[in-house]
Parts: sequence; structure tokens; C-alpha cells
Amino acid sequence: MIIIIQARSSSKRFNNKVLHKIYNKPIIWHVVSRVRKSKNVKKIIVATSNVKSDNKLVKYLKKVKINYYRGSLTNVAERLCKAAEKNKANFFMRINADSPLIDPTIIDKAIKIFKTRKKNYDIITNTFPRSYPKGQSLEIIKTSKLRSNLDKFNKDQREHVTKYFYKNYKNFMIKNFMSVKNKAKIKLAIDTKNDLKLILKRIKKKEFFNFLLK
Repeated sequence: MIIIIQARSSSKRFNNKVLHKIYNKPIIWHVVSRVRKSKNVKKIIVATSNVKSDNKLVKYLKKVKINYYRGSLTNVAERLCKAAEKNKANFFMRINADSPLIDPTIIDKAIKIFKTRKKNYDIITNTFPRSYPKGQSLEIIKTSKLRSNLDKFNKDQREHVTKYFYKNYKNFMIKNFMSVKNKAKIKLAIDTKNDLKLILKRIKKKEFFNFLLK
């Protein structure tokens, strides 16, 4: 499975967030490192924008030899679609770069569902409805389905990629998988500096790289 991590540096709530360091490593490094722990990942690509504000991010990705793709800043759906097409991926998994605690076992669970599916799903997700914490969200998306619907997206849907599919869910094959216990109220994503402080309070340094939801 090809994993595409959606990232940009121009977040209004936490500027240059993806390069903010946690334990001397940028957040994007932590996200990639967590994803690499999955047993079924074929390739990881960071899909960022082609605007100047993301030049530092790309420079870092080059330095640490992480694959990247640059596309539209505002049309994120098109950016991810083109990244998948460039890598000849019929399906890809979308993960946000605000998720430095993404659990590789959840990634493997989604891929297992994908591999054993009996139906030709357009999307496999754990967010519709959400039962996992924000920061543990992922979606496996059929590239051709994304491509064939891009022209129908409004501005908000182009930025949030799968909103169109969930709004029109009756027209698509969507598989949602749930957590054993509903943990939707827990937030493990980093949108603001305050989110970062709260997450660091939840875990000790020695536990950071082995953090698993329980």
C-alpha cells in the first residue's frame, strides 16, 4: 500500500507546524517514522504544496531522503490524486501530517480489510462515523474514483478531500471500521501549540515511540 501524507507549512493556527520539533525531530519525521512501523507499507510520499512557504519542508524531506510530491496548495484533492497517479497507485492511504502518534496497528488493520474485501470499495475509513481519536484517522481511497469526481468538488471539498464522498455517501461504496471502545472525544492530532502541550502531558518521553492506543 502506498501511503500519502498530506502536509503543508502555512497553517494559520500553528505556522510551520510540520517542522516543529518534538524530542529534537520535526513532527513530519515522527509521522513518517510511525507509518514505517506498519508491516504492509510499500512506499511513503509526503504530498505538499508548490508554493514558497513549503520550500523548507521540501529541503528537509530531501535531506532525510523522504519521498515527496508538490502540487496545488488549495486543491488538496487534486494534489493527492496526482501524487497517486504519478506513482501508478490504484489505491492509496491518506494520512494527515498532524498525526505524530498515528498507530501502525490501525494502518495494518485498514490494509487487512482492503486485502480481504469482498466488495469493490471506493473508500475504507475509520472516520465515518469516527470512533478513533482525531490523530488516528486514515482513509484508503480509490484513485480513479477520486479522479472522476474532482470536477464536482466545491472549494471546501477540494481542501478536505473526502468530504464530497461522505456528503454523497449513498452514491459510493464506503467501508468504515470502528474501535472496540469509542474514543472519538480524545484528540491526538496537533492543530495548535496548545494541542502539542496536551499531547506531551499524556505521554512520557520514553513511551513516545511505542505509544499504542489501549
